[in-house]
Amino acid sequence: MSAKDETGDKSASTQERILYYLKSGLEKGKRYFKSKYIAKDLGLSPKEVGTNLAILAETCKELEISRWSYSNSTTWRVIPRIA
Repeated sequence: MSAKDETGDKSASTQERILYYLKSGLEKGKRYFKSKYIAKDLGLSPKEVGTNLAILAETCKELEISRWSYSNSTTWRVIPRIA
């Protein structure tokens, strides 16, 4: 496996972990998530979280993910997509 493949696998795994985190939060009634708290809970950097959430905002078919606020860490608004 090449280094590029390993990086791609790591990114996919990170995105899966973030999606699971978001879905769990949605089940508890949350709609807004701060990058720094996601990072702390998942053992990632806030930059890693922000980068992956930006990708998920474009690619995730299940959730609508959008940047909501930038004060004291980026806040993301997450809602289920209606089919």
